[in-house]
Amino acid sequence: MSISVVFISDTHLPKRARDLPAELWQRIEDADVVVHAGDWVDVALLDELEQRSRRLVGVYGNNDHGALRARLPEVARVELAGVRLAVVHETGDAAGRERRCAERFPDTDVLVFGHSHIPWDTTAPGGLRLLNPGSPTDRRRQPHPTYLTGVVAEGRLGEVTLHRLPVRTR
Repeated sequence: MSISVVFISDTHLPKRARDLPAELWQRIEDADVVVHAGDWVDVALLDELEQRSRRLVGVYGNNDHGALRARLPEVARVELAGVRLAVVHETGDAAGRERRCAERFPDTDVLVFGHSHIPWDTTAPGGLRLLNPGSPTDRRRQPHPTYLTGVVAEGRLGEVTLHRLPVRTR
């Protein structure tokens, strides 16, 4: 059995964009699991993702308040086809990230995080894989808005693909 996953973070709706790009909505609707690593900003996106995705795993970020913090955890943990996945918004500075996260999440195979809006895919000594999908709506200093997709099968997360979205104006 394989599980298709879409990884997103830092959507900042409606502050940074009116909506998610149509391409991303299609991927969300087709995926088995959607992982959102925080900074939703408006609970309306949470409601819509719950309706349009088969399974949603999400956490709140530093820009999420009120109903978002009431409905979402700071850290989410799930097992997908034998892969132990954790989601958190912030992991601190890039320097030393792998070591810190491996210490904080010793029972995890994959850690998905956000906050920086910078795509990230590394593996810590010991095997913890760290993923940051960037942001599909607020690229900051990145050349493109981004998100990630991957497939979990046979107890491992296979190749992860970084998707670059067109730069758009509000």
